[in-house]
Amino acid sequence: MSTDTLTADPAATVARLNATFATGRTKPLAWRKAQLRALRRLLVEQEAAFAAALHTDLRKSTTEAYTTEIGFTVNEIDHTLRHLDRWLRPRRAPVPLALQPARARTVREPLGTVLVIAPWNYPLQLALAPLVGAIAAGNCAVVKPSELAPATSALLAHWLPRTLDRQAVAVVEGGVPETTALLEQRFDHVFYTGNGTVARVVMTAAARHLTPVTLELGGKSPVVVEPGTDLATAARRIAWGKFMNAGQTCVAPDYVLAIGDTAAALEAHLTTAIREMYGTEPARSPDYGRIVNERHFDRLTALLSDGRIVTGGDHDRADRYLAPTVLADVAPDAPVMREEIFGPVLPIIRVPDLDAAIAFITARDKPLALYAFTASPATRRRLTTETSSGALNFGAPNAHIAIPGLPFGGVGESGLGRYHGRHSIDTFSHQKAVLDKPLLADPLRLAYPPFTPLKNRLLRRFL
Repeated sequence: MSTDTLTADPAATVARLNATFATGRTKPLAWRKAQLRALRRLLVEQEAAFAAALHTDLRKSTTEAYTTEIGFTVNEIDHTLRHLDRWLRPRRAPVPLALQPARARTVREPLGTVLVIAPWNYPLQLALAPLVGAIAAGNCAVVKPSELAPATSALLAHWLPRTLDRQAVAVVEGGVPETTALLEQRFDHVFYTGNGTVARVVMTAAARHLTPVTLELGGKSPVVVEPGTDLATAARRIAWGKFMNAGQTCVAPDYVLAIGDTAAALEAHLTTAIREMYGTEPARSPDYGRIVNERHFDRLTALLSDGRIVTGGDHDRADRYLAPTVLADVAPDAPVMREEIFGPVLPIIRVPDLDAAIAFITARDKPLALYAFTASPATRRRLTTETSSGALNFGAPNAHIAIPGLPFGGVGESGLGRYHGRHSIDTFSHQKAVLDKPLLADPLRLAYPPFTPLKNRLLRRFL
């Protein structure tokens, strides 16, 4: 537990933040912008320190640490600062004739004190991007970093209290006991990123207080590859999306549905793409990460026998290294196809046509993302209308998450709620309905008893 938080007691931490929120300290727009700018300065000034921590935790390269974590969050802050004034303006609503004269509008108000529980795979971005939305919406926040990324967690616990308003933002480090203690407290919103098993625990705990939740989960995100597409480019983009962060990405392509005769050619192109990106010995590549711990390493290596290894398969438990691996001839019910892989193993499933691909996808839980490489407008239309997923990308896996104007979130087993940009403001705000009706005129008298035939006719006409 970090000594840099003002208190290690979750109940006292939440009580302190609630007291701060009650003063109105976090509501002024100037306070929100000042906090966001301070967080941006921290990321810029301590970029090297955060990159080093991410390398320690996950062997991330400096470039990947910047593009997927540090720079990503800076861009989220910049986008929010650029548009926050407009997002927070009251929005007028039309008033029916029967209620005239009157003015109606919606006004955003912050929820109060929120909890952000971050995962280990992108331990900086997925702790701070939700925090950006929470602060921008005017809330107090508790950030719970992942104990499985201890170097990044320690830096967050050290710097956030020194950078942001200590009376409004707190960091609580620790594992399951600390998270459990936090979930016993009454928050105004809980934002959790992780897996479905823990999400059920979070949702159960939140239900005791009727606390709303956002659950950013994962699932098996498929890639549909049709004949007629540029397979060499498709393979490079699939390999990039899959093997970034050693496959430990919630939106990473989980498996490929190769339609018709594309599978064999795609195998060759994926092998070439992996070699181009990581060399003939990915273990020596400075750009290739490592599995987070031995438990996940053992889980992943147990999947290597579920198909024919096209490329990769090499592994070293002491180094937590598992090579970028492509599996072919995989049975649809093989263990590798039963749960989210969350690692650098990519199965290829052969299907005869688009009908079979769509049937395969819709028979399973709705994924966090669906990707497709096709030259057919008809296929694009069918995938758009006949499948359901958190996101649908044509031609580029993972890329949608970098567009702050798009909502990010799942559906069903892949998540509940959404965020990024304006959608974060929606998540961390209450949109309050406000009606202002003067007392000078009172057409509402038509709705007052006793009811006469004339009143009935008028009410039916104007309501």
